Amino acid sequence: MIQTWISAALLSTMLFFSTPSNHDTTMNSVQQKGEWISLFDGKSTKGWKTYGKESVGQAWKVVDGTLHLDASDKTDWQSKGGGDIVHEMELENFHLKLDWKIAKNGNSGVIFWVQNDPSKYKYVWYTGPEMQVLDNDGHPDGKIQKHRAGNLYDLIATTEGVIKPVGEWNTAEIICNRGKLEFKLNGSSILSTTYGDEQWNNLIANSKFRSMPAFGKTFKGHIALQDHGDNVWFKNIVVKKL
Repeated sequence: MIQTWISAALLSTMLFFSTPSNHDTTMNSVQQKGEWISLFDGKSTKGWKTYGKESVGQAWKVVDGTLHLDASDKTDWQSKGGGDIVHEMELENFHLKLDWKIAKNGNSGVIFWVQNDPSKYKYVWYTGPEMQVLDNDGHPDGKIQKHRAGNLYDLIATTEGVIKPVGEWNTAEIICNRGKLEFKLNGSSILSTTYGDEQWNNLIANSKFRSMPAFGKTFKGHIALQDHGDNVWFKNIVVKKL
């Protein structure tokens, strides 16, 4: 009887120390949620697809650890064999960070909350807002407020003076967190606003996207890199779920 009681007590003690507490489980979940996740391994286009396709077009190339859009051959306003590319991961509350470099006179963008449904939406920008990537000095859009590099394209103009010259790398950050949106460029906060409220709806109503009923309406979606027919490079693409 005593031996049975001792065995039971020993088993209870072992279970107490081997079973993680609720606190430990919660802490582990938080750590996992706050980890940086790479969306580009610097070696392949794994995880990416051209919007509406099953693979990435040949104009998107991995060169020296960068994801490069080769726009040497164009069809209309996009690259031949290019197109906007979309990452497979769906994100809601997140912190995206990447480096971009644009060619002289170039135009591109980082688009978020993309609804990956080409049968309903012809382009990624029918649903997703954009952080503009641009040569401000060389491209005509550089003369348009709300169309300059770092702007929330056609919705909000951002703080000037932190963009680096053509040919140099810029570090961009997009932070979407429970109704609050922030843009950072080269370490400086350049935009802070809210989404999903009356102010957000008014911004859309006064923009070129007002005729697109699904634009900026769903706050969970995919990240896309834009092919606007100009050479552009991306690297160090990472995201943290918030």
